[in-house]
Amino acid sequence: MTMDAASAPPAPPAPAGMPAAEWTARLDLACCYRLFDHLGWTELIFNHITLRVDEAGEGSEARYLINPFGLHYAEVTPLNLICTDIGGNSQSESAYTVNKAGFVIHSAVHAARPDAHCIMHVHTTAGCAVASKEEGLRHDNFYSAMMYGDVAYHDYEGVTTNLDEQPRLVRSLGQANHLILRNHGLLAAGPDIPTAFNRLWTLQRACEIQLASDAGRGPNRAIPAEILETVPATRVAGRGPVNRLVFEAMLRRAGISRAMFG
Repeated sequence: MTMDAASAPPAPPAPAGMPAAEWTARLDLACCYRLFDHLGWTELIFNHITLRVDEAGEGSEARYLINPFGLHYAEVTPLNLICTDIGGNSQSESAYTVNKAGFVIHSAVHAARPDAHCIMHVHTTAGCAVASKEEGLRHDNFYSAMMYGDVAYHDYEGVTTNLDEQPRLVRSLGQANHLILRNHGLLAAGPDIPTAFNRLWTLQRACEIQLASDAGRGPNRAIPAEILETVPATRVAGRGPVNRLVFEAMLRRAGISRAMFG
């Protein structure tokens, strides 16, 4: 018997009264938080991965899942994820609170980009380092070339806690799927968790390679613009089914299973 590598491992059943779609979203998001911990993409109890879930009913407002403030990513479970509205107000009973200040960036993008169902924001060492460089990310390595024409920048305005920054942040992002927050960190958006994860992984990897390249002797070799313009379309790992394959493989490698939440 063969197993489809794209299929998810058996998952525990949804709690009584919870829609199946929301339970699946909660399982995937909890696994993703654990995967970030495995990769070292954590920052104490800060930063977020947010996911839009199906509306509760016709005419109802969109809802979003976010990590409970005060817990490490390694402590996130499907059931302690908080369901919130676009304003960061909890829509269900919880022993935890939402970090509304930390939700400012995510809520701005969710509201402005209907395609951005999942948003990931990190303060990795490589990401923060490149974000602190005047030239930002150069498109001169294998991974940065994949994102040619799809990386935006937003200038630093201090800790992002003020709602009046949201329109400027949205303008900075535009229709790009990767955002470098100058002097701050990285952000990736996608229609689902696997796509956003693969985009963030590629952005993070590009930053790591740029730092390593800059530490070596000799000048960096540029990639001609006419070549860069053709690269994004040839990116196999940027396609939906492959994103799911990548995500599931990384969960297996990290020893993370949906069954652990049963």
